[in-house]
Amino acid sequence: MQDKKFKMIDESFTCYNCGKEVAPLGYTARDHCPNCLHSLHLDINPGDRASDCKGHLIPIGIEKNKKRGYKILYKCDKCGINTKNIMATDDNMDKIISLSVVE
Repeated sequence: MQDKKFKMIDESFTCYNCGKEVAPLGYTARDHCPNCLHSLHLDINPGDRASDCKGHLIPIGIEKNKKRGYKILYKCDKCGINTKNIMATDDNMDKIISLSVVE
């Protein structure tokens, strides 16, 4: 059985998608680029870095969460898994809004 515990990893990185240098978030783990909202499929459980996939997590939508604000919905371009990340306070609001538009 896998440990479901959240492992805090708040580190800087260079975004694979837009090339932005991303600083640590400071109040929780930084898990996506605040500029383009893209992420990497690194974890099975938050912060464990145990995924062998390493695919690109493409933002595909948002959802409202009663307790924790909004979550960004992702689909991995390699394995197809769907996952979610909590929106950060410094996320690009134009990108967030564009994800909420139904085409």
